[in-house]
Amino acid sequence: MIEADFAVVGIGELATPFGPAPKTGQALSQLRVEQDAAVAARAGAIVYVGRRTDFERQVRLRPHATVLDAQGGTVLPGFVDAHTHLVFAGWREAEFDARLGGATYREIAARGGGILSTVRATREASREALAALVRERLDAILALGTTTVEIKSGYGLSTAEEIKLLEAVREAARGHPVQVVPTCLAAHTIPPEYRERRTRYLDRIVEEILPQVAQTGLARYADAFVDDQALGLQEARRVLEAARDLGLGVRLHADQFADEGAAALAAELGAASADHLEFASPEGLERMARAGTCGVLLPAASFFLMMERRPPGRELVRAGVPVVLATDFNPGSCPCEAMPAALWFGCLWGGLRVDEAITAATLNAAYALGLAETTGSLEVGKRADLVVHAVPNRYHLVYRFGVPRVRAVVAGGRLVVPAGDPPQLR
Repeated sequence: MIEADFAVVGIGELATPFGPAPKTGQALSQLRVEQDAAVAARAGAIVYVGRRTDFERQVRLRPHATVLDAQGGTVLPGFVDAHTHLVFAGWREAEFDARLGGATYREIAARGGGILSTVRATREASREALAALVRERLDAILALGTTTVEIKSGYGLSTAEEIKLLEAVREAARGHPVQVVPTCLAAHTIPPEYRERRTRYLDRIVEEILPQVAQTGLARYADAFVDDQALGLQEARRVLEAARDLGLGVRLHADQFADEGAAALAAELGAASADHLEFASPEGLERMARAGTCGVLLPAASFFLMMERRPPGRELVRAGVPVVLATDFNPGSCPCEAMPAALWFGCLWGGLRVDEAITAATLNAAYALGLAETTGSLEVGKRADLVVHAVPNRYHLVYRFGVPRVRAVVAGGRLVVPAGDPPQLR
């Protein structure tokens, strides 16, 4: 008999990708689907996934085991949000209204708004205040079904401030049910005090920030934003090569507003992911596919920015790139922390099918963060992270868009979010 200390029964439909490797092409839509299913876990890991009838014959619950009734709902793996800027202070709602009046994201950035306005507010906040904000936001995304999240720095843009942000992330993540993967984005843009001496700021990143981050283990990855308002291609190359030499994984904000050649650079560097990609060239996507670099779609961001160019969901699938869906949660270009919304926009705006979006938001996202061996699918031996959605089947997750329908969240084999309103986000 299989012994378990936690179980979910009464599952109307269970849907999950499978395996430790990312899915590409036609395989992106291949899910294991079970009706009238059950899941059991022991010590935080899954020990059984399958039909309820087999569960009753094969699984023995330990005394005082927790049993959750899904009440006919749909169970998916916990969402893995592989791209967020969750550590920041202040909001930018006035910029949003300016965009509604016709101003572009780049015009706002050119007159001192955008990323730099968040940098000013974040520098003024203490590490303790930022840690409190991060923890509240972790609570909020957990209630929306996210059980693993990547968090980027990038609103400090100095050695002391970038370290402060990453320390705040570490402090907030300690003991929290959400798995946190920190990324150093000191190469988010050039801070105003270095505008006339860009190379000196890049020196700081390469010689001070990244070595401290690597030595202290404050981040697993480094990232860079290639854009005419941020870093040039060769500047990003320098930063990410230095990060790679220090043992950090690398990621890249790539080709969001123009084809800068960043997708090809990500492939050349063996990056874990290239993110955004609205203007990536077919050649860049082909190189990513050959390199195994994930393509992270951020469709809520392009929708929020009212971009005419849609996310290249079908292009990524056709090219054989491992497709990932994420929120891009940040105060300027995507103040939305909900992975259910990433699915809505991934399908309705980015061209994915429902099953493709589920894989992109779970297993492929876990792979992009180096966690697919343990996270991202409902399989024996993996971490027991799952979400009960109050819908009769997985298609309703997008078909009935606009309202998340999370009934319960399980993280590490523990019920962490019962039914109820999600925490409010500050």
